[in-house]
Amino acid sequence: TFTIKMRRNQAHNLQSLCQKIINSMQNKKTILAVDDEPSMLRLLEISLKQAGYKPVLARDGKEALQIVKTQTIDLVLSDLHMPSMNGLDLLKNIRLDFDALPFIMVTAQGEIKTAVEAMKLGASDYILRPFDLETLEIAIAKTLSVQRLTLENAYLKSTNIETSLIGDGGFIGESPPMLALKKLISQVAPEKATVLITGETGTGKELVAKAIHEASPRKNQLFVAVNCAAIPAEMLESELFGHEKGAFTGAVKVRIGKFELADGGTLFLDEMTEMPIHLQAKLLRALQESVIEKLGANKPISLDIRVVAATNRDPLQAVRDGKLREDLYYRLNVFQLNVAPLRERRMDIGLLAHYFLAKSHVQIGDDALQKLQNYAWPGNVRELENVLERAAILANRQIILPQHLPLESLNSMPAIRMDIGLQADNIDNLSIPNAVSIIEKQMIGAALEATQGNKAKAAKLLEISERSLWNKLDQYQLK
Repeated sequence: TFTIKMRRNQAHNLQSLCQKIINSMQNKKTILAVDDEPSMLRLLEISLKQAGYKPVLARDGKEALQIVKTQTIDLVLSDLHMPSMNGLDLLKNIRLDFDALPFIMVTAQGEIKTAVEAMKLGASDYILRPFDLETLEIAIAKTLSVQRLTLENAYLKSTNIETSLIGDGGFIGESPPMLALKKLISQVAPEKATVLITGETGTGKELVAKAIHEASPRKNQLFVAVNCAAIPAEMLESELFGHEKGAFTGAVKVRIGKFELADGGTLFLDEMTEMPIHLQAKLLRALQESVIEKLGANKPISLDIRVVAATNRDPLQAVRDGKLREDLYYRLNVFQLNVAPLRERRMDIGLLAHYFLAKSHVQIGDDALQKLQNYAWPGNVRELENVLERAAILANRQIILPQHLPLESLNSMPAIRMDIGLQADNIDNLSIPNAVSIIEKQMIGAALEATQGNKAKAAKLLEISERSLWNKLDQYQLK
């Protein structure tokens, strides 16, 4: 409880004071202050605490380097002149293992050349002695802000978040299921509640998650998407939680995980049910306590994250099948959204088609549009976009006609003759697992034949993930 006493003429300071209180209650950044003078070190400790940071102190470069290797540090503030290891040597050693750790050098007025040299070696900024608290606060805030923007920029360049279905006014679609979905998104977006999105592959679950983020108070922070099915199980833990140098073979540098990267924003976990069970336990703790631990680290990191998860499976069936922890399901399923398949909102097909084709200035004839609306769309909206892109090429970027839409070959799988070879008079063959494996082989073969060997489309027809299809191909030694 904060008690604020002020005179009437001090009322204009209320907003600034409240902001400082709010900042002090949020997750504090850990600043490592390095100086061989006890009085200066004590002054830095007091100043950093007053500015709302958590100070960690080191009396020389060697001690500072050991702290950096064993603790989670958000920024290093180091004096230049110190015995045994000066500030420049400390910077060089830190940059060998921690190339993204912000570093501010403290120098005297006559050492500008040395400060410039420090910047060339990778220092984020420098401040000159003597300095006041305001100068220190500005330098630290600017450096942390630049580092955050750099991380966000690198992430956005390395990812490809699909946004084509979100127009200026929101989702493309006016069907009753889509209008109901829009309303639910607007209701849950301002809250911090965890959201579980269900729906078939290709319906746009990531776009729903993105829409929730854009309509939330976190819209100015990062939206970080992770496909749990696309990352090998042995790498997923490091991808999510990060790791320290030497945490495992090949961990040559510190890695910032997706959780830490999404701090303040939204983390989207796609294909949630494909996450290994042992990782689900760690995720559950992260959701319940808002803390994570990097691989190889012994210090928890507090985070402020909104988690949105998605799956193309029935989540309750995934619980029964042992694919999803029951306690994690209830933790994720605070608010559930279901994205209807395209075949259940056919009135949106025309709107979507015109939206996709507008980008390439291609028109579509009425007969062709009717053909689109009569198709079952097993691949949903993603398949529609791909079909239209192909049709636009076949139509020479003019008017799409029915002959440019060879949909019949994809509309249904060929009939499958279920000849599993089990007879009642042959007791040795009366095995349900044996029959299931035979049927699975035939279904996979038919799907691959119908899609001309396209694994992604075959997985959609079979209503399994592409990763599961590859696993079954290996299991049955199918080519």
